[in-house]
Amino acid sequence: MPTPPVSPKERSAVRTLLRLWPYVRPVRLRLFAAAFVAVVASCVGLVIPLVLKWLVDGPVADRDPAGVWLGALYLLLLGIAEALLFGIRRLLVARPLSRVEADMRADLYRHLQRLPVAFHDRWPSGQLLSRGTTDLMLLRQFLAFPLTFLLVNAVTILVGVIIMLLQDWTLGLVILGPGIPVMVMCAVFERRYAQVARRAQDQVGDLTTVVEESVLGIRIVKGFGRHRSQARAFRELSGTLRGTELAKARLLASIWAVIVTLPELAIGAALVLGTVRVADGALSAGTLVAFLSTALALRWPVDSIGFLLAMSQEAATATERFFEVMDEEPEQDAAAPVLPRTHAFAGGAGGTPVDPAARPPAAAQDGLRFHGIRFRYPDAPSGSPPLLDRIDLHVRPGETMALVGATGSGKTTLTALIPRLHEATSGRITLDGRDITAMPRETLRELVAVAFEEPTLFSATVADNVLMGAPDSAGDRELERALAIAQADFAHALPQGTGTQVGEQGLSLSGGQRQRLALARAVVGGPRFLVLDDPLSALDVHTEAAVEAALRRVLDGTTALVVAHRPSTVLLADRVALLSGGRIAAVGTHQELLRTNAEYAHLMSGDSENSEEAR
Repeated sequence: MPTPPVSPKERSAVRTLLRLWPYVRPVRLRLFAAAFVAVVASCVGLVIPLVLKWLVDGPVADRDPAGVWLGALYLLLLGIAEALLFGIRRLLVARPLSRVEADMRADLYRHLQRLPVAFHDRWPSGQLLSRGTTDLMLLRQFLAFPLTFLLVNAVTILVGVIIMLLQDWTLGLVILGPGIPVMVMCAVFERRYAQVARRAQDQVGDLTTVVEESVLGIRIVKGFGRHRSQARAFRELSGTLRGTELAKARLLASIWAVIVTLPELAIGAALVLGTVRVADGALSAGTLVAFLSTALALRWPVDSIGFLLAMSQEAATATERFFEVMDEEPEQDAAAPVLPRTHAFAGGAGGTPVDPAARPPAAAQDGLRFHGIRFRYPDAPSGSPPLLDRIDLHVRPGETMALVGATGSGKTTLTALIPRLHEATSGRITLDGRDITAMPRETLRELVAVAFEEPTLFSATVADNVLMGAPDSAGDRELERALAIAQADFAHALPQGTGTQVGEQGLSLSGGQRQRLALARAVVGGPRFLVLDDPLSALDVHTEAAVEAALRRVLDGTTALVVAHRPSTVLLADRVALLSGGRIAAVGTHQELLRTNAEYAHLMSGDSENSEEAR
């Protein structure tokens, strides 16, 4: 699970929001200009009560129709100027803030690609999706509106209060009376709303996870008739989120009740007192009109405090959630030159001989070595035994070694250490004598190609999925060779051939077809080292035999480690390593281990007799 968020009591919303400054800085001039324009627009609005005072005490009192029309023109021009200025403010912020959102989303996506697999194992995908969509949308809205208007409204209220005090300080003090209780209520509201806002945004992430899993697993849901239970789980989460949103609405309603009611009572009291003073001759009618007009002009800035604070807290929470991911340590690389790939197949399927110049000198060829490797998952309980313990293994140059072991023995984890999808707890792994931790991951993953037992395909064409394992310069020739090796010629029979979109997760294809495309992706770049995790598990007997025949040719001259569960796959290898109890229990040929190792013989017992005959 993700690291628990910082409690709202322990963090400052202002400090949190200041972390957005690196993204805002490139567009700061436009934002400052927009804020200045908005302040000017609000101040223009405060001039209207002064015009009303002049109009009432002057032309109206003097019964001057021309003066009244002139005053009406002034009011119209001020209204038009205020509207135009607010429109200019909107134009100033729209484009730069969409850029800020796009930059943050791009940074988040780029950072997610650099985070270790262990991070993605811990975090639900829905939580990451909600951070890249809903949270960034909240931040854009905050930068576009609340950020500007918290400043604008503060300036407007300050200027308006000064104008009222200058008009009549007694009535001004009456209006200022509710200020202290309103500020106290805002402080309480801000603290409570921060907690509820965080809970709501986390629940949105949980709900997104459920929807995503239900869509990706729709075949399982339908196959087992679990649509009702899934719908029930969704309703429960949705109901929980609804309850949290209602709690937010109740808090907002309570602060609005205070913010609206107390100033309205103050305006009512000022109206009564002002009327009495006008009747006594202590105050002019124009001054009272101007005073009340100014007070009414301040209603919107005061009334908006509630939801501006709410949006600011939601933005602070969104910022916090965004940086929870961005603060995670990415994979660290060592600086080293990128080595060339072989970009060739060792014969077969129309392949060409491997270019000797693409290989390291014979003296430098040492194959793949594991030196005292120990591995424990980062989130494993302290004191628990390591999954892999003191693994020493040597796959010689050009050799294919099968890795065999019981389910859960750590075979897949061991192979994941080679491309550094996981980091070894201790020990080291070398490729042709070079420590993999001393290589940039880009270099390492150009040397090592992988095919996983559970093949993952993307919402792209067949060609794009396969060529993902090749350099950008690869084209149709390399694609055709890889498809031939993997016995994936079925791709040509698809509606648009290799240009057919395979759909999300490749679920429009069968398991065997997906596995063959994943195998083609692994071999298309002619890798120097090949890691295959049970690559034939989803194939039928006839296809398996054809793929094995092609793999024998591609494996000839390639250093390969193949996770195997069936004797037919083991027979592809030159030697076999037995993984048991977190250690390499035995290494030898298939025949030797059948004769000398009871555990290996038991693992192979299902088809051992058939495999002997096939040999």
